[in-house]
Amino acid sequence: MATSFEDADLVTPGPLGVTFDDLGEALGAASTVLRANAMAAGLDAPVPTCPGWTVLDLVAHQGMVHRWAASHLRGEPIDAPERLDREGRESADVLGWFDDGATALLQAIVDAPEDLEAFVFLQDAPAPRLFWTRRQCHETTVHAVDALGARLGRPATAAETWITPAVALDGIDELLLGFITRRRDGASPGVPTRLLVRPDGAEIAWLVDLDTGRPIVTRRVRPGSPEAAADHTLAGGPVDLYLRLWSRGDVEPVDELERWWRGTISVTW
Repeated sequence: MATSFEDADLVTPGPLGVTFDDLGEALGAASTVLRANAMAAGLDAPVPTCPGWTVLDLVAHQGMVHRWAASHLRGEPIDAPERLDREGRESADVLGWFDDGATALLQAIVDAPEDLEAFVFLQDAPAPRLFWTRRQCHETTVHAVDALGARLGRPATAAETWITPAVALDGIDELLLGFITRRRDGASPGVPTRLLVRPDGAEIAWLVDLDTGRPIVTRRVRPGSPEAAADHTLAGGPVDLYLRLWSRGDVEPVDELERWWRGTISVTW
Protein backbone atom coordinates (compact mmCIF):
# COMPACT_ATOMS: atom_id res chain seq x y z
CA MET A 1 0.00 0.00 0.00
CA ALA A 2 1.43 3.38 -0.96
CA THR A 3 2.28 5.81 1.80
CA SER A 4 1.63 9.47 1.08
CA PHE A 5 2.66 12.65 2.88
CA GLU A 6 1.36 16.19 2.88
CA ASP A 7 3.49 18.81 1.13
CA ALA A 8 4.33 20.39 4.48
CA ASP A 9 6.00 17.17 5.57
CA LEU A 10 8.64 17.66 2.89
CA VAL A 11 9.97 20.82 4.50
CA THR A 12 9.14 20.36 8.20
CA PRO A 13 11.68 18.35 10.24
CA GLY A 14 10.28 15.54 12.35
CA PRO A 15 8.73 12.09 12.12
CA LEU A 16 6.90 11.25 8.90
CA GLY A 17 3.72 9.24 8.70
CA VAL A 18 3.70 8.19 12.36
CA THR A 19 2.28 9.82 15.47
CA PHE A 20 3.78 10.20 18.92
CA ASP A 21 1.61 7.30 20.08
CA ASP A 22 2.75 5.17 17.13
CA LEU A 23 6.38 5.71 18.09
CA GLY A 24 5.69 4.84 21.72
CA GLU A 25 3.89 1.65 20.71
CA ALA A 26 6.71 0.72 18.33
CA LEU A 27 9.24 1.28 21.14
CA GLY A 28 7.28 -1.05 23.42
CA ALA A 29 6.98 -3.68 20.69
CA ALA A 30 10.70 -3.53 19.89
CA SER A 31 11.59 -3.90 23.58
CA THR A 32 9.42 -7.02 23.75
CA VAL A 33 10.97 -8.48 20.58
CA LEU A 34 14.50 -7.78 21.80
CA ARG A 35 13.88 -9.42 25.16
CA ALA A 36 12.15 -12.51 23.71
CA ASN A 37 14.86 -13.14 21.13
CA ALA A 38 17.65 -12.52 23.63
CA MET A 39 16.12 -15.11 25.94
CA ALA A 40 15.69 -17.60 23.08
CA ALA A 41 19.23 -17.08 21.75
CA GLY A 42 20.98 -17.11 25.13
CA LEU A 43 23.25 -14.42 26.55
CA ASP A 44 26.40 -16.07 25.21
CA ALA A 45 25.18 -16.23 21.60
CA PRO A 46 27.04 -14.11 19.02
CA VAL A 47 25.21 -11.27 17.28
CA PRO A 48 25.82 -11.59 13.51
CA THR A 49 24.94 -7.95 12.79
CA CYS A 50 27.19 -6.58 15.57
CA PRO A 51 30.54 -8.34 14.99
CA GLY A 52 32.31 -9.10 18.24
CA TRP A 53 29.19 -8.70 20.38
CA THR A 54 27.32 -11.35 22.32
CA VAL A 55 23.67 -11.08 23.30
CA LEU A 56 24.85 -10.00 26.77
CA ASP A 57 26.71 -7.08 25.19
CA LEU A 58 23.57 -6.17 23.24
CA VAL A 59 21.19 -6.33 26.22
CA ALA A 60 23.57 -4.42 28.49
CA HIS A 61 24.03 -1.72 25.84
CA GLN A 62 20.32 -1.26 25.16
CA GLY A 63 19.39 -1.37 28.83
CA MET A 64 22.00 1.29 29.47
CA VAL A 65 20.64 3.49 26.68
CA HIS A 66 17.06 3.15 27.97
CA ARG A 67 18.16 4.37 31.41
CA TRP A 68 20.25 7.18 29.93
CA ALA A 69 17.32 8.40 27.83
CA ALA A 70 14.87 8.16 30.73
CA SER A 71 17.13 10.38 32.84
CA HIS A 72 17.01 13.07 30.16
CA LEU A 73 13.22 12.82 29.99
CA ARG A 74 12.91 13.08 33.78
CA GLY A 75 15.43 15.90 34.08
CA GLU A 76 17.56 13.86 36.48
CA PRO A 77 21.36 13.68 36.80
CA ILE A 78 22.79 11.46 34.06
CA ASP A 79 24.64 8.36 35.21
CA ALA A 80 27.85 7.44 33.39
CA PRO A 81 27.01 5.00 30.56
CA GLU A 82 29.87 2.74 31.67
CA ARG A 83 28.37 2.37 35.15
CA LEU A 84 24.93 1.56 33.76
CA ASP A 85 26.38 -0.97 31.33
CA ARG A 86 28.32 -2.64 34.14
CA GLU A 87 25.20 -2.71 36.31
CA GLY A 88 23.39 -4.69 33.63
CA ARG A 89 26.24 -7.15 33.08
CA GLU A 90 26.55 -7.81 36.81
CA SER A 91 22.81 -8.20 37.40
CA ALA A 92 21.65 -11.58 38.70
CA ASP A 93 18.75 -11.32 36.20
CA VAL A 94 19.99 -9.45 33.14
CA LEU A 95 16.75 -9.73 31.21
CA GLY A 96 14.73 -8.63 34.23
CA TRP A 97 17.08 -5.64 34.53
CA PHE A 98 16.42 -4.90 30.85
CA ASP A 99 12.66 -5.11 31.41
CA ASP A 100 12.87 -2.66 34.31
CA GLY A 101 14.72 -0.14 32.17
CA ALA A 102 12.32 -0.43 29.23
CA THR A 103 9.31 -0.01 31.52
CA ALA A 104 10.87 3.00 33.23
CA LEU A 105 11.63 4.61 29.85
CA LEU A 106 8.05 4.18 28.63
CA GLN A 107 6.75 5.66 31.88
CA ALA A 108 9.16 8.60 31.60
CA ILE A 109 7.85 9.28 28.09
CA VAL A 110 4.24 9.24 29.34
CA ASP A 111 5.07 11.52 32.27
CA ALA A 112 7.16 14.05 30.31
CA PRO A 113 5.37 17.32 29.49
CA GLU A 114 4.86 18.21 25.84
CA ASP A 115 6.97 21.34 26.36
CA LEU A 116 9.84 19.40 27.93
CA GLU A 117 13.19 21.16 27.80
CA ALA A 118 15.96 18.61 27.47
CA PHE A 119 19.17 17.81 25.62
CA VAL A 120 18.88 16.55 22.02
CA PHE A 121 21.77 15.62 19.75
CA LEU A 122 20.65 15.11 16.13
CA GLN A 123 20.33 17.60 13.31
CA ASP A 124 16.78 18.87 12.59
CA ALA A 125 15.59 17.30 15.83
CA PRO A 126 11.92 17.59 16.83
CA ALA A 127 10.91 18.85 20.29
CA PRO A 128 12.66 16.94 23.12
CA ARG A 129 9.76 14.71 24.21
CA LEU A 130 9.12 13.61 20.65
CA PHE A 131 12.85 13.44 19.91
CA TRP A 132 13.56 10.98 22.72
CA THR A 133 10.53 8.84 21.91
CA ARG A 134 11.54 8.69 18.26
CA ARG A 135 15.23 8.09 18.97
CA GLN A 136 14.53 5.27 21.41
CA CYS A 137 11.98 3.74 19.06
CA HIS A 138 14.57 3.37 16.32
CA GLU A 139 17.50 2.58 18.62
CA THR A 140 15.52 -0.27 20.16
CA THR A 141 14.05 -1.44 16.85
CA VAL A 142 17.47 -1.77 15.22
CA HIS A 143 18.88 -3.64 18.22
CA ALA A 144 15.81 -5.87 18.39
CA VAL A 145 16.66 -6.85 14.80
CA ASP A 146 20.14 -7.66 16.11
CA ALA A 147 18.62 -9.92 18.79
CA LEU A 148 16.45 -11.60 16.16
CA GLY A 149 19.57 -12.27 14.12
CA ALA A 150 21.26 -13.77 17.16
CA ARG A 151 18.39 -16.22 17.55
CA LEU A 152 18.40 -17.06 13.84
CA GLY A 153 22.17 -17.29 13.64
CA ARG A 154 22.17 -14.92 10.64
CA PRO A 155 20.89 -11.45 9.73
CA ALA A 156 17.09 -11.35 9.59
CA THR A 157 15.28 -10.55 6.36
CA ALA A 158 12.85 -7.65 6.19
CA ALA A 159 9.97 -10.14 5.88
CA GLU A 160 11.02 -11.85 9.13
CA THR A 161 10.71 -8.65 11.14
CA TRP A 162 7.63 -7.05 12.67
CA ILE A 163 8.56 -3.53 11.47
CA THR A 164 5.83 -1.58 9.66
CA PRO A 165 6.58 0.45 6.50
CA ALA A 166 5.56 3.67 8.28
CA VAL A 167 8.03 3.12 11.13
CA ALA A 168 10.73 2.15 8.62
CA LEU A 169 10.20 5.34 6.58
CA ASP A 170 10.43 7.44 9.72
CA GLY A 171 13.63 5.64 10.70
CA ILE A 172 15.17 6.28 7.29
CA ASP A 173 14.25 9.94 7.67
CA GLU A 174 15.90 10.17 11.09
CA LEU A 175 19.07 8.48 9.86
CA LEU A 176 19.46 10.52 6.67
CA LEU A 177 18.44 13.92 8.07
CA GLY A 178 19.57 13.59 11.68
CA PHE A 179 22.52 11.23 11.95
CA ILE A 180 24.65 11.35 8.83
CA THR A 181 24.39 15.15 8.46
CA ARG A 182 26.36 15.48 11.71
CA ARG A 183 29.57 14.58 9.84
CA ARG A 184 31.22 17.99 9.49
CA ASP A 185 34.06 16.70 7.31
CA GLY A 186 31.68 15.18 4.78
CA ALA A 187 32.25 11.94 2.93
CA SER A 188 32.50 10.83 -0.68
CA PRO A 189 32.87 7.44 -2.40
CA GLY A 190 35.71 8.90 -4.49
CA VAL A 191 33.86 11.64 -6.34
CA PRO A 192 31.04 14.00 -5.33
CA THR A 193 27.86 11.93 -5.49
CA ARG A 194 24.15 12.66 -5.28
CA LEU A 195 22.51 9.56 -3.81
CA LEU A 196 18.74 9.13 -4.06
CA VAL A 197 17.22 6.84 -1.44
CA ARG A 198 13.84 5.84 -2.90
CA PRO A 199 11.58 3.44 -0.99
CA ASP A 200 9.15 1.44 -3.08
CA GLY A 201 5.51 2.56 -2.83
CA ALA A 202 6.26 5.82 -1.00
CA GLU A 203 5.68 9.33 -2.24
CA ILE A 204 8.84 10.59 -0.61
CA ALA A 205 12.55 10.05 -1.21
CA TRP A 206 15.78 11.50 0.14
CA LEU A 207 18.52 13.11 -1.90
CA VAL A 208 21.90 12.88 -0.15
CA ASP A 209 24.78 15.06 -1.37
CA LEU A 210 28.08 13.35 -0.56
CA ASP A 211 31.38 15.18 -0.89
CA THR A 212 34.56 15.42 1.14
CA GLY A 213 35.46 18.60 2.95
CA ARG A 214 31.90 19.76 3.61
CA PRO A 215 28.97 18.47 5.66
CA ILE A 216 26.61 15.94 4.12
CA VAL A 217 23.36 17.55 3.02
CA THR A 218 20.09 15.60 2.82
CA ARG A 219 16.80 16.85 1.39
CA ARG A 220 13.37 15.27 1.17
CA VAL A 221 12.17 15.17 -2.43
CA ARG A 222 9.35 13.76 -4.53
CA PRO A 223 10.32 10.65 -6.50
CA GLY A 224 10.37 11.42 -10.21
CA SER A 225 10.56 15.18 -9.74
CA PRO A 226 13.36 17.24 -11.33
CA GLU A 227 14.89 17.88 -7.91
CA ALA A 228 15.27 14.11 -7.41
CA ALA A 229 17.89 13.80 -10.17
CA ALA A 230 20.78 11.75 -8.81
CA ASP A 231 24.02 9.99 -9.75
CA HIS A 232 22.98 6.82 -7.97
CA THR A 233 19.70 5.39 -6.64
CA LEU A 234 19.22 3.05 -3.71
CA ALA A 235 15.75 1.52 -3.97
CA GLY A 236 13.78 -1.22 -2.24
CA GLY A 237 10.97 -1.84 0.20
CA PRO A 238 10.86 0.58 3.17
CA VAL A 239 11.82 -2.06 5.76
CA ASP A 240 14.51 -3.51 3.51
CA LEU A 241 16.06 -0.05 3.01
CA TYR A 242 15.80 0.71 6.72
CA LEU A 243 17.83 -2.39 7.52
CA ARG A 244 20.33 -1.89 4.71
CA LEU A 245 21.01 1.75 5.62
CA TRP A 246 21.66 0.68 9.22
CA SER A 247 23.98 -2.14 7.98
CA ARG A 248 21.47 -4.78 9.10
CA GLY A 249 20.58 -6.11 5.66
CA ASP A 250 20.50 -9.86 5.10
CA VAL A 251 22.40 -9.81 1.80
CA GLU A 252 25.71 -8.45 0.61
CA PRO A 253 25.72 -4.84 -0.64
CA VAL A 254 24.25 -4.65 -4.12
CA ASP A 255 27.09 -2.52 -5.50
CA GLU A 256 30.28 -0.66 -4.64
CA LEU A 257 28.43 2.44 -3.41
CA GLU A 258 26.40 0.46 -0.91
CA ARG A 259 29.54 -1.38 0.17
CA TRP A 260 31.23 2.01 0.70
CA TRP A 261 28.17 3.20 2.66
CA ARG A 262 28.37 0.25 5.03
CA GLY A 263 32.04 0.81 5.64
CA THR A 264 32.02 4.59 5.88
CA ILE A 265 28.63 6.14 6.63
CA SER A 266 26.29 3.75 8.38
CA VAL A 267 26.05 3.76 12.16
CA THR A 268 26.81 0.20 13.25
CA TRP A 269 26.41 0.15 17.03
